[in-house]
Amino acid sequence: MKPIILAGEFVVLVVVAIALLVILLASSIKVVKQTEKFVVERLGKFRNILDPGIHFIFPFINVVTLRVVMKEQIRDFDPQPVITKDNVTMQIDTVVFFQITDPKLYAYGVVNPISAIENLSSTTLRNIIGELDLDETLTSRDIINTKMRAILDEATDPWGIKVNRVEVKNILPPKDIRDAMERQMRAEREKREKILLAEGERQSQILKAQGEKEAQILRAEAEKEAQILRAEAEKEARIKVAEGDASAIIARREAEAKGLELLKAAKPTEEVLKIKSFEAIEKVANGQATKLIVPSNLQDFVSVASAISESVKNK
Repeated sequence: MKPIILAGEFVVLVVVAIALLVILLASSIKVVKQTEKFVVERLGKFRNILDPGIHFIFPFINVVTLRVVMKEQIRDFDPQPVITKDNVTMQIDTVVFFQITDPKLYAYGVVNPISAIENLSSTTLRNIIGELDLDETLTSRDIINTKMRAILDEATDPWGIKVNRVEVKNILPPKDIRDAMERQMRAEREKREKILLAEGERQSQILKAQGEKEAQILRAEAEKEAQILRAEAEKEARIKVAEGDASAIIARREAEAKGLELLKAAKPTEEVLKIKSFEAIEKVANGQATKLIVPSNLQDFVSVASAISESVKNK
């Protein structure tokens, strides 16, 4: 029985040894992710930094004391009470974007780096806001962000931390200040509305005046052109009338000449001429004249008619 017992104890020891060996091997193998780095200490003293990949370390002698995330991190800090230059108390909360650049400095630079960043952000914010009044605080977010980032980045360099951005998330003035600002904004909007209405009315009046001016100019130009056309029409009419009178005179003269030619060709006798003379006297008597002078010697008048006849014959 005794040899069997010894064999069983041996098996147990072997199993225990194998288990210890497996534990030692498992603890000595370290797999580091791409976005992480490990801080290794040997007997309480900094040993080295493990980069991404598989690493073997001596168990119980070398110990991983800190896993550092190398990605950019975000911390949204609670609102902090701050006092402006004109003694207005308000609540401001900030968001800090940072990244660990040196795991060794991050591990040994400061106790609880996140808490240190929060406290440093709070004090820096109070200092910056204390130099600004209420209106500047509300309109100078970019200035506040830039100043805070520069101060925090410089202060966190010994901690192995790079501050990339600092953003002011909310600015909450007291309720009475918010009410006063709301009333001011309402007054500004009403003022702009009245200005726009007045400007619109002014533009409308200007456009109406310009339209009336252009209409008067167009009416004057139309009247001028109409007068010119009427004058030209009257001129053309006078020319046409004058041409008609000239044509009538020419036609009358041609008719008289033709009549004289016909009279010459007919060879009238003295009796015919006398009769025509009497007819002419009769036509004169039928005119509009109130007085008619007849020669005392009608025979002389007949003689004149005979002379006229002779002259016609000569022609």
